Amino acid sequence: MSDIIILGIESSCDDTSAAVIKNGILLSNVTASQAVHEAYGGVVPELASRAHQQNVVPVVDQALKRAGVKKEELTAVAFTRGPGLMGSLLVGVSFAKGFARSLGIPMIDVNHLQGHILAHFIKEDENDNDKPTYPFLCLLVSGGNSQIVLVKAYNDMEVLGQTIDDAAGEAIDKCSKVMGLGYPGGPIIDKLARQGNPQAYQFAKPQIQGYDYSFSGLKTSFLYSLRDWLKDDPDFIEHHKEDLAASLEFTIVDILMKKLRKAAKDYKIKQVAVAGGVSANNGLRNAFREHAQRYGWKIFIPKFSYTTDNAAMIAITGYYKYMDKDFCGIEMPAYSRVSFK
Repeated sequence: MSDIIILGIESSCDDTSAAVIKNGILLSNVTASQAVHEAYGGVVPELASRAHQQNVVPVVDQALKRAGVKKEELTAVAFTRGPGLMGSLLVGVSFAKGFARSLGIPMIDVNHLQGHILAHFIKEDENDNDKPTYPFLCLLVSGGNSQIVLVKAYNDMEVLGQTIDDAAGEAIDKCSKVMGLGYPGGPIIDKLARQGNPQAYQFAKPQIQGYDYSFSGLKTSFLYSLRDWLKDDPDFIEHHKEDLAASLEFTIVDILMKKLRKAAKDYKIKQVAVAGGVSANNGLRNAFREHAQRYGWKIFIPKFSYTTDNAAMIAITGYYKYMDKDFCGIEMPAYSRVSFK
């Protein structure tokens, strides 16, 4: 049987990434991040799409070189079709279409959220077999998504609950911005939280039915509390930023884990994974380890390099879809909003 070599391309937000997977094993994973957005306190879509246009060819070139693969050896091109920022997606989708057509090989469209979950199936060598078995639960948490997903197969996923307003990562970023700590807020809050007291301050926790999340109430509670404390002490944030970060992180992790516990109990599932950008957060990772001990869960936490947007997760999803000959036509458009098929 000839080798199956998949090129993955990811361009859903502000990271341009390309990866090469051969027979299910990762050979390279190259990402170009965009520092241009830091000055604006968030991703500027127009600037993001322009940066993708500059980055996509060099990033793909590097991914092929590091993998030791010539473009003529590729079996198929997998790309993120959505969800994401439309301008950013169009750069990756258009490049993938042109590249695949020029080589006369199939194209495979990948759902970005499905890719995050399947990051757990990336193999770095033949003996890398630590992956969840179906069915498992996955807590997918990022700047744009907070979902509990029941994963029955690589192509059969059911969203049990999701945020009805802000995502967890979005709430962290916004609270960080209010504190004047910079963007992106996640890594900053995470670092400060390790030096603070998580019980120092109490913030509102939403009472939402079922498995759905809500973080807008917490954000408002944080904002109003901060406003009141600043009246008494204009330097309150500077004096208490570690405790504020720790208390914010603790509250968000507590909200996330409470619903996940409920889903694991109701569905009688002990295999539990976490994915997405917020899965890099130390407080969340520690909560997963604690739950594994307390509830007998077998947990799966991705490597830091697979938590943020990356093409390795797109390539592995593309590999599975290739095995099922699940290709897409040249006419397939990008989409900015969707959950799972």
